Amino acid sequence: MKGLSIAAPLRRVLTGGACLLGLALLFAQFIGATPDGSPSEARSRDDNVNLALRRTAHHLLRAAGDSTSRILPVQRTGPHTFRLQLTQAFDYDTLPALLQASFRLHRITEAYDVVVLDCTTGQVQLGYSVTDLMDNQPVPCSGRARRAGCYTLQVTLAPPAAPAPRTHTGWLLAVGGLLVGLLYMSWQRAVAPQTTVSTQTRPAEPTNVNPDQVHFGNTVLDLGRQTLRTAGTEQNLTYREAKLLRLLVQHANRVLERDAILKAVWEDEGIIVGRSVDVFVSRLRKLVQADPAVRIVAVHGVGYRLEVRTGE
Repeated sequence: MKGLSIAAPLRRVLTGGACLLGLALLFAQFIGATPDGSPSEARSRDDNVNLALRRTAHHLLRAAGDSTSRILPVQRTGPHTFRLQLTQAFDYDTLPALLQASFRLHRITEAYDVVVLDCTTGQVQLGYSVTDLMDNQPVPCSGRARRAGCYTLQVTLAPPAAPAPRTHTGWLLAVGGLLVGLLYMSWQRAVAPQTTVSTQTRPAEPTNVNPDQVHFGNTVLDLGRQTLRTAGTEQNLTYREAKLLRLLVQHANRVLERDAILKAVWEDEGIIVGRSVDVFVSRLRKLVQADPAVRIVAVHGVGYRLEVRTGE
């Protein structure tokens, strides 16, 4: 009888082990078939390049005395090539430092080449490589006279390095170790005496936290109802106002660039006029002015910052 009592658990362990082994082999095959790279990573890089080029164009136009003209969309003309058309001349000597700062801000680390094209003829007028900056060499074509007109700024990034060959030894060892551990646990359960343990479910503790409400200063933003309560007064918000205010609160006491705000709040609406941000911020500034601990500050030429002071 004792031999029979041990044989039954052993059969259960072996059956379960065979199933686990099959699942482990299927998992290892799936890991081996998974392709390298992620399309979302490429999209994220393209978005960052777009923002960096638009920031550079903004500062170039401001330096030329133009703070109102619309910046045209960035065009991707190749796997690693981006173009942005500027409808007037700019100070080429300031371009390398501005572009490098914008790329650093948006975490673009690849090497790149820059050329300035004539909008009409497509001929190269000026250009340089980022290696000129790395080697502390004078930027080619700097200081040369340029005529007024339309120019296209073209940036070509170096292709990303090829990924290292994948090896599945680590995965196989991990799966093997997991299988051995599961077999051991199954054996322990099979030979251990069966006991019944009564458990008492602990009731969930009530909570008064509303996940739709965001508190900052003495103000409460209710995202579910799209309302703002300040100094005992409740105001209704539009969908965009609530979304913009939530973005500012999430980055409280930090500067948010105008392009980043447009991308986060209006991305699903395509291209819009940048003045929309100013209109919405002006409206929100009036709504929170009753709270002395909260203030929306404009950072000239960059964006906005929501200041939240504690202890008010």
